[in-house]
Amino acid sequence: MLSNLFIEDIVRKTLMEDLGRGFDITGNLLIPGDALGRAVLRARQPGVLCGLIPALTAFSLTDPDFSFEVEAQDGDIIQPGDTIAAIEGPARALLTAERTALNFLIHLSGIATLTMAFVDEVEGTGARITCTRKTLPGLRSIQKYAVLTGGGSNHRYGLDDAILIKDNHIALAGSITDVLDRARSGAGHTVKIEIEVDTLPQLEEVLKSGKADIVMLDNFTLDDLKTAVSMAKGRIVTEASGGVNLSTVRGIAETGVDYISAGALTHSAAALDIGLDVEI
Repeated sequence: MLSNLFIEDIVRKTLMEDLGRGFDITGNLLIPGDALGRAVLRARQPGVLCGLIPALTAFSLTDPDFSFEVEAQDGDIIQPGDTIAAIEGPARALLTAERTALNFLIHLSGIATLTMAFVDEVEGTGARITCTRKTLPGLRSIQKYAVLTGGGSNHRYGLDDAILIKDNHIALAGSITDVLDRARSGAGHTVKIEIEVDTLPQLEEVLKSGKADIVMLDNFTLDDLKTAVSMAKGRIVTEASGGVNLSTVRGIAETGVDYISAGALTHSAAALDIGLDVEI
């Protein structure tokens, strides 16, 4: 799980975005300042729960006098009607934090749920599902956490933690051999080098170089993926990308690739329906 300090920073920014000039005009006009309230977070759709800590943090940052009764944890499979948590405290703050809390829950649970669906599709093949950098600005860390919660793996976090040579790098910097020579000579001994290829001849050049740790096989046909895996066997880690969805991922996995990266995990996951019901 991410550091609480990190989560607080993200949640604080989203609350400030919602509060605008610093107050909830509707709640201030309608709810007495000393009123207390109780509400329950409930699942309305089956899926994988994720984002509970950011959600509860939204309430506690809005007012420190909340108490929580937590009945589910991130990673749990939830069903319609399941109680996730009960929240009790100042009524105004309860409604002020409601949308921010739900936004985190429904979005992150949606990512975790979709990830688990991908993971289930490739079960038994040995392939691992991984996300990409196709994330919402400012939310990458928690979106990648949601992928982990759903059973997936994380690709590189950003531009600074691994070398990933794409086709545009090669176009601007030279041949595959040239860029791999340059990358290997400048990379620290703990830094992995991955390179993207579009064709089998490009893969052969990568293998001949011997200076990459991982090869990304981008938009290969299934037949070419099988050939690529055979060529790379024991020499380099293979990753398939491009056109990956729930209807294609099984076939891709059965070619024998080590990893399958799917941007859809974070950029196209549907929100999981979770509601906040006030109890009077």
